[in-house]
Amino acid sequence: MATAPPADQLRLLDVQELDTRLQQLAHQRKNLPEIARIAELDAQVQDLATSLVESRTAASDLRRELKKAEADVEQVRTRAARDQARLDSGQVGAKDAQALVGELESLARRQGVLEEVELDVMERLEAHEEALGRLESANAELEAARAEVVAARDARFAELDEEAAQVAERRRAAADGIDSALLALYERVRDQNGGRGVVAMRGRRLEGLNVDLSPAELAAVTSAAPDQVVRLEDYGHIVVRPEAVGA
Repeated sequence: MATAPPADQLRLLDVQELDTRLQQLAHQRKNLPEIARIAELDAQVQDLATSLVESRTAASDLRRELKKAEADVEQVRTRAARDQARLDSGQVGAKDAQALVGELESLARRQGVLEEVELDVMERLEAHEEALGRLESANAELEAARAEVVAARDARFAELDEEAAQVAERRRAAADGIDSALLALYERVRDQNGGRGVVAMRGRRLEGLNVDLSPAELAAVTSAAPDQVVRLEDYGHIVVRPEAVGA
């Protein structure tokens, strides 16, 4: 395309400004500090999760071990109580009574051993549950911190998305009615150049690129007709000349 209405070329500058703002908002949304913080907290939660699973499993194993130890002690106590009741009844002969006394002594020793086992398991379980409690407390703190940061991220998302929607609407209005071929060229050049498709020339300076034209380049641009679509040789940016339309 060689020509387009100068006024349409000038309007591209407004479209570019709004496209640049949309690009900035998208960059902000993608690089919010809350996103990095959430990733950091997720890593900490994941690291702690392994320890939590191991600790909870160990605590469960110890509870089962304690339950068995308690059952073993209770079984011996029940048997001793039964033997003692028979002995106290006076309804057994001397030989049986002697056997019961011997068994009660044996059961008492056995009960002592089992109670030591029970106490050891109880102490280990208590110590382990204290450690597990600390892990669960730390996990709860991490989860609470993450929830807080997620809420902050979502609030910023909502703010940025609202502004982006408003800018997008303004962009649609700014582009409405612009020569379709000119707009298509602008979009193509913008895609090729990381978001910038048009620059304004004021004097020798190209605003948006912040470079000055050489005398030869300046002469070539200024000699072009107002409706001619001028493009930079190196990157193809459309050069809009506000002075050519009195803007």
